[in-house]
Amino acid sequence: MHALGHIIDGVESESSNKERFVSVDPWTREPWCDVALGHSTDVDRAVAAARRAFDDGPWPRMGFDERGRALHRLADLIDENASELGLAETRDMGKPIKQSEREMIRASYNLRFFADHARMAVGETLPSSTGHHAYTRFEPAGVVAAIAPWNFPLMLETWKVAPALAWGNTVVLKPAEQTPTSATLLGRLAIKAGIPRGVLNVVHGFGPGSTGQSLTEHHGVDRITFTGESATGRAIARAAASNLVPVSLELGGKGANLIFSDSELDKAVDWSVQAAFANAGEVCLAGSRIYVQREIYERFLASFVSAAEALLVGDPKERGTDVGPLASEEHFGKVRDYVDTAQADGGTVCTGGIGDGWVVRPTVVTDLPPSARHIREEVFGPFVTVTPFESEDEAIRLANSSRYGLNAMVFSDNLNRAHRVAARLNAGTIWVNCFFIRDLRAPFGGVGDSGIGREGGYFSRDFFTEPKAVVVEIDNEG
Repeated sequence: MHALGHIIDGVESESSNKERFVSVDPWTREPWCDVALGHSTDVDRAVAAARRAFDDGPWPRMGFDERGRALHRLADLIDENASELGLAETRDMGKPIKQSEREMIRASYNLRFFADHARMAVGETLPSSTGHHAYTRFEPAGVVAAIAPWNFPLMLETWKVAPALAWGNTVVLKPAEQTPTSATLLGRLAIKAGIPRGVLNVVHGFGPGSTGQSLTEHHGVDRITFTGESATGRAIARAAASNLVPVSLELGGKGANLIFSDSELDKAVDWSVQAAFANAGEVCLAGSRIYVQREIYERFLASFVSAAEALLVGDPKERGTDVGPLASEEHFGKVRDYVDTAQADGGTVCTGGIGDGWVVRPTVVTDLPPSARHIREEVFGPFVTVTPFESEDEAIRLANSSRYGLNAMVFSDNLNRAHRVAARLNAGTIWVNCFFIRDLRAPFGGVGDSGIGREGGYFSRDFFTEPKAVVVEIDNEG
């Protein structure tokens, strides 16, 4: 098996007590990677290394150009090692290899974007008639704890690491225990790219009672950025509150997908399939609640079911595979329960069901009442409900009936309607006639149980820095 250690202070090392755990390939259901299991002492070592690098090292004192060049070198190395990184993610969590490799492009772009954005960002000058000159500065906040999920490992790790480093912070990254490999490879590549010791540290382990809890409760941490489920986000917020540490929490979702009768049907079906079943539905942004206007409901449903059945389910290492296994046995059991109980709760299963191993085939369910837990709760698998609606107001009411508010989709060729509906939806991102298109300058985050705060562009700058006002008296009599 492959062996992975922590990356602490520029060195790959064992845990202090030599304990280890394994990463299981979801397709073969066999261990494939042996990983150092961190404890509080390892978190202490990593935070101390990050603190030394921040307080005494060159990284925070470099200019944006020099830091940017280092981040671009790291992005180059990700591009050069994209095949190895993509395969690591496929082996760790079952993502089809063609999706894994595409995400490596986005991972390297995250680094390039934030390196360049920090260099070109502007502050404010505040003219005054009182003989003073005021302007703003943005100083790095310090040591950042970055806790990443297992569904888009390297892409979301770089989404956190890139702006934190670009603005001069140091980082302790804890990847999800299900997906340790690409984070370790990132740490190794950072050393190769010449990023100074202690600037990027990687510590492996679990959440409660393990490295995750130790990291979020640590007094040496100045910022916490987390992507994951809502219950964990609440626990992290409580831990951060005791130390008055700012948090950015991107949590769960239950995205509504509104398809109006004036939409282009084929386009709506294509995007809806991607939104529901890409990455086996293990996407916080998944369009898992589809609401279709009554006039086109039957036509949409027939086309959507046909497209879902055309997806190739199988070995994620095969390039033709569209849907692989779920990421772990535990998660498979959770999703299987939703599939098994759909009919008992009043639903009609149009297609899908349980496959071999940890596989759930793309599942489409209709006729569920709004109160069904399948509509209210985040399934996080290839499971989607389809429900008709009559009017625009009803569609908005149904979409906003969720406690989540991460994203929504609107399909309509009526631009007045598209703008009108987008304004009334309670979600952090609204896609109109598309899905998963990202501008990294735009705010990203959710409302309600979908999180706290926004990241992206200047929103990331404001979170990962301490904004400072400088006021200078000007002697006009000189």
